[in-house]
Amino acid sequence: MFKVLGVDHIGIAATDLKEVGAFWSEALGLESTGEETVAEQKVTTGFFPTPNGSEIELLVASEAGSPIEKFIEKNGGRGGIQHIALRVDNLEAALADLKEKGVKLIDEKPRKGAGGADIAFIHPKATHGVLLELCQRG
Repeated sequence: MFKVLGVDHIGIAATDLKEVGAFWSEALGLESTGEETVAEQKVTTGFFPTPNGSEIELLVASEAGSPIEKFIEKNGGRGGIQHIALRVDNLEAALADLKEKGVKLIDEKPRKGAGGADIAFIHPKATHGVLLELCQRG
């Protein structure tokens, strides 16, 4: 068994990390923890922690063929909420449990994500249209 510990972050696709990040920092007062490129996912991320421990994750395509590039194309050239991430206590147990329940997964094994987290995605067909990421932090 596994437990959902809370919302880890909300992933927002953006066309320009600095421009969109300025809103989160200047208008809302959230401070960026910096940028990180995740080559495997073809994205560059910027995290903006909130006081309760959740984060806003901005995502821009770092190369052609990125899921973020595809999302923005489908969204008429605009960004928007791309995924919601839930923090779990045991990602491998979560994936095994969900697979046993017949939940359609994108990732059957954890992979490395931004910020050193282990992540896996549940297919939007299983979640009624929401791309859901599960993550476990060291």
